[in-house]
Amino acid sequence: MRLNIRFWLFIALINLAATMATAEEAVTISAGPYGSALLDKPNAPRASIILVPGGDGVMAINPDGSFSRLRGNQLVRTRQAYAARDFVTLTIDRDVNIVAAIAYMRKIAAPVVLAGTSNGTRRIGSAIAVGARPDAVVLTSGLLQNVQYTIGSPERLPRTLVVHHRNDQCRGTPPYAVEPFKQWGGSKVTVVWLEGGPGGEPVCEARSYHGFQGIDGQVVATVAQFVQSLQ
Repeated sequence: MRLNIRFWLFIALINLAATMATAEEAVTISAGPYGSALLDKPNAPRASIILVPGGDGVMAINPDGSFSRLRGNQLVRTRQAYAARDFVTLTIDRDVNIVAAIAYMRKIAAPVVLAGTSNGTRRIGSAIAVGARPDAVVLTSGLLQNVQYTIGSPERLPRTLVVHHRNDQCRGTPPYAVEPFKQWGGSKVTVVWLEGGPGGEPVCEARSYHGFQGIDGQVVATVAQFVQSLQ
């Protein structure tokens, strides 16, 4: 219990610091009950990151920017930490069309990077298969076998960062799937392994190695460095 309190206090402090640097607003990208997204835009954004949550993808974003689901998802809970590093972020609900989201963000700041975690990486694979063209992709705790199968050819794959926990125990995202994906994608794929954190259960949820519990700062720093290298 004490460990969980410290963990969520850490996340609250990250988001508080980020909120001081940027204001968050809800924007409508696509039709549908879950077609909105949260936009966190710093004063001088140097790149755009579209954050694709895991799970069922439903955040249930309201017009005032509040939302009731996926609050603990790794990308959702750290979204403002990227804005604090001068990256504009768009955290998307389930019905948001990713092709439309890329076009929306390209008007704000390029390059535009798609970053998904867990089941959100499945959405990224599907979007690329039907024509989405981000400048780069980040797959954290990714369903890599599914992404590879859905995209089909590595020629369609943009420059890609894979961030994986060495102790991920989720059945759908085994660490042994990383190397075959790297071999398939070749030089387009960069892999960063992370370790540490307390782990926890359920093993496929946010408070586990799969969800990078306790090492959010390492995930944010790794992704930010990758995005910065695109400029």
